[in-house]
Amino acid sequence: DAAAYCNWFNETHQAELTAAGNLSLRLPSEAEWEKAARGAYGNEWPWGNEFDPNKCNSAEGKKGGTTPVGAYSALGGDSPYGCADMAGNVWEWCADWFNDAEYKQRTSISVVDPHGPQDGKYRVLRGGSFNYSRNYARCACRGGNGPDHRSSLIGFRVCASPPSRI
Repeated sequence: DAAAYCNWFNETHQAELTAAGNLSLRLPSEAEWEKAARGAYGNEWPWGNEFDPNKCNSAEGKKGGTTPVGAYSALGGDSPYGCADMAGNVWEWCADWFNDAEYKQRTSISVVDPHGPQDGKYRVLRGGSFNYSRNYARCACRGGNGPDHRSSLIGFRVCASPPSRI
């Protein structure tokens, strides 16, 4: 559904996307998501290396549900790149297929913008959610689920890039 939304948006807003530099919406790759969350220095959480329950919507905050996008921005919860809600709130779909062994191999070598597996059973989920603890809100935490799985704990964010990007 998230990929279908991107396709729908690209088709119905083609003029605006062309005027903005021939852009196209898509789901981020897992590597893009993690870089956007961690920043150039590899933060453990988007804001740094010390957990702060006031900067994200995780189980520690006891909100019991989602919060509006950007609710933690003024409190310093954004990533170094200005991305809001990269920790907690909802798990976010990534474009990559989940393969733990392949991911460990990718991270053991220095690769710029590595691409994930071409196929699989599960898609990557990142970011944790409102009912998961801080360990799941860490930028490095990852999970996966079947692409047809639906839950109030899962959402998505989009990237805008030239259509040939991925």
